[in-house]
Amino acid sequence: MPLQLHNSLTRRKEPFVPGSPDRVTMYACGPTVYNPPHIGNARAAVVYDVLYRVLKRHYANVVYARNITDVDDKINQAAIDQGVPISTISARYTEVYHRDMAALGVLPPVIEPRATDHIDTIIVMIEKLISRGCAYPAEGHVLFHVPSFAEYGRLSGRSQEEMIAGARVEVAPFKRDPSDFVLWKPSPPELPGWDSPWGRGRPGWHIECSAMIERHLGETIDIHGGGNDLKFPHHENEIAQSTCAHGGTTYCRYWVHNGFVEIGDEKMSKSLGNVLLVQNLLTRFPGEALRLALIKGRYREPISWSDDLVQQAKAQLDRMYGALEKLADVVAEPMPDAEFQNAMDDDLNTPLAISVLMQTVTEANNATDEEARRRAKAALLGGARELGILDLAPAAWFSTVPGQTLDVARIDALIAARNAARAAKDWNAADGYRRELAAMGVQIQDGPDGTKWRVE
Repeated sequence: MPLQLHNSLTRRKEPFVPGSPDRVTMYACGPTVYNPPHIGNARAAVVYDVLYRVLKRHYANVVYARNITDVDDKINQAAIDQGVPISTISARYTEVYHRDMAALGVLPPVIEPRATDHIDTIIVMIEKLISRGCAYPAEGHVLFHVPSFAEYGRLSGRSQEEMIAGARVEVAPFKRDPSDFVLWKPSPPELPGWDSPWGRGRPGWHIECSAMIERHLGETIDIHGGGNDLKFPHHENEIAQSTCAHGGTTYCRYWVHNGFVEIGDEKMSKSLGNVLLVQNLLTRFPGEALRLALIKGRYREPISWSDDLVQQAKAQLDRMYGALEKLADVVAEPMPDAEFQNAMDDDLNTPLAISVLMQTVTEANNATDEEARRRAKAALLGGARELGILDLAPAAWFSTVPGQTLDVARIDALIAARNAARAAKDWNAADGYRRELAAMGVQIQDGPDGTKWRVE
């Protein structure tokens, strides 16, 4: 079946038809790098990573851009508090973001533009908007005039009153309309700034994404992704300023938005004190288990995060890796089966796709002839590659303890001592070695190929 995506702009699921099948373009809003990423940030990164993988199955050339916002009032404040340049803050947390996302199996995007590298592009775009009567300078600021874009509010479906309230904009005296938003703002000496026709200043958040997309992907892109919280005002503002800057050209063909991560029944937020940092979760759970937990539900819906959810994902991965361990002697090219592909092509139905993989695990464990074993391994590896899991060798998976470094030499020595005791029929000594291994969290299994071990 053709790939279908739910388009937030039309509010329906549609067949995906790119502008050109020879160059499919996707942009996802990336992090503002002033602190470590939390599991909500990770959900967006994982969702668009999965979509990127699905697109690559359909198209040979997928240009995926995910930006870094490296100039922002929160970054500025962190730099002031620590007495360092903003580049120090942004470099530090960009590195943390890359590290944590890699631990979750997130592929690097094809392009990772940074806002501060695009100031010239931003200034040119603002000048276009002013020349077309869609923006105006005022007291060192430049503002987009929302009434100049008749379709403003179409993405979010909000009324003018709701948008003004939802944007939480300061109704400054120099605004022509309360809903007008900032494209450029003045910078005092203590804040970073760049020379511009309107004085020394810095860009507003919304114009950064529009400028980066224009430079790297073009005036019209195929897919724009981000969290549900970005629909308004961020994505609404992007549509307005880009469409006007480009003379009415369609900005984006498909808008894709992922749901929130909730802790219990509450949205994760600093004010509630329930923010879960990825780096902390990685000390307790394998990155693959966190990744699978993030895609166990439909991407557009909220997920209720809990330790039980991650443990369920870990148990499923244990079964998958166990099946691969039994198929170690089978050579197979990864190829997801038709049922798996249909699930993924149906607006990324990952719960169904995971269910299909678990059925494949059962088939793999029951397969006896070599062709059936080969098909099962190909389907398991092919589906896993699209979901971004099963990247380790089974032995590595079963011997990994998050936040710990196992003494493998000690484990191997204890197993050898136990086996020697068993050979000598010294059962008390053998049981003692087993108990010592169990205290280390190591489970041993005796089989025709010798003794294997894994972490419980």
